[in-house]
Amino acid sequence: MEVILLERVAKLGQMGEVVKVKDGYARNFLLKRKKALRATAENRTKYDGMKTELEANNLKAKSEASKVAEKIDGRDIVIIRQASESGQLFGSVSVRDIVDALAADGITVGRPQVWLDAPIKVIGQQKVTIAVHPEVEAGITVTVARSADEADRIKRGEDISSRQEDQDAAAEALAAAGEFFDPEAQRDDDIAPAEPAATET
Repeated sequence: MEVILLERVAKLGQMGEVVKVKDGYARNFLLKRKKALRATAENRTKYDGMKTELEANNLKAKSEASKVAEKIDGRDIVIIRQASESGQLFGSVSVRDIVDALAADGITVGRPQVWLDAPIKVIGQQKVTIAVHPEVEAGITVTVARSADEADRIKRGEDISSRQEDQDAAAEALAAAGEFFDPEAQRDDDIAPAEPAATET
């Protein structure tokens, strides 16, 4: 289906462009959310009449969005979750969790504005884009940790998962060294040399 975009749509086109999209995407997303019109002769004329108003509204919204983006850009939100020793979450952090964390921080965004390719399933930091407006984006950092203390360590740049592995490796190395340098063990030079076997004459 061909549609006329009423606003910029990421990876699709700018306002006023006529683009060809799948029927389902057009019906269920673009037309339903008033982001586009069907590209009929009647709608092309309608768009030409609306163009000036749409552009003016877009400029106003873009200006307001830029102010909001300045507040959001560079923020670091912390989400506490239970996870295994290896850092694998019991569950995941979804768009809804990020929206809720931002809301707790006094920032209201809609779920479609949070661009998260897949739910976060491990401890650590991830950059997430917030589309405040079709033409204005802000970047935030989502820190997922088991505790506030661990979140602080992650923010300082410590690798929590490898840190645990390092601790395990160090413990194994100490145990091995303990066995190697066991003071109770007999040293080779303490052992009396074996008597030479008697030879028959």
